[in-house]
Amino acid sequence: MSWLDHQAPESVLYISFGSAAQLEKQDFMEVVHGLAISKQPFLWVMRPAFVKGSEWIDLLPNWFLDLVGERGHIVKWAPQQEVLAHQATGAFWTHNGWNSTLESICEGVPMICSPFWGDQPLDARYVSDVLKVGVYLENGWGKEEIASAIRRVMVEDEREDFRERARCLKEKVNVSLMKGGSSYESLESLVGYISLL
Repeated sequence: MSWLDHQAPESVLYISFGSAAQLEKQDFMEVVHGLAISKQPFLWVMRPAFVKGSEWIDLLPNWFLDLVGERGHIVKWAPQQEVLAHQATGAFWTHNGWNSTLESICEGVPMICSPFWGDQPLDARYVSDVLKVGVYLENGWGKEEIASAIRRVMVEDEREDFRERARCLKEKVNVSLMKGGSSYESLESLVGYISLL
């Protein structure tokens, strides 16, 4: 969090692919090259053994670490909701697990979607095609597509559209959670029903 405190507002790409997904070394290297090409600041949560056959960051090339320097920060774990709520966070590159997707929506943060399995592809498609608050990486882990997606949500003109839709969605979520809101009332109804059993 202290590293984020020193970054410009909405300048950082937060990267986290959940607690179970693993990448092959070849895909990991595409991510590394895509981040390098994008030239954007990033906070990357890289769990130990995230890359098959590695301990933690042992597969990161020295040229990448030298090139990135203070522009990137790699950690084993981060308080995700706090990171998403931080003013420096501009986008979230995610696996689109339901919890991560909801947390990003609740904080009004646009997404780059890289689903792995289960509900994640559906969540990702909904984020990109229905809610229009993110970019779906359609063709896997190509470095050029990664860099392009990062630029779309972080620096190109389209970023303002993503951010505005994400902010509007956050406001709708907040209204639904307040007393009298649809989510609030649905939960109250469920609690009332369970209490009668």
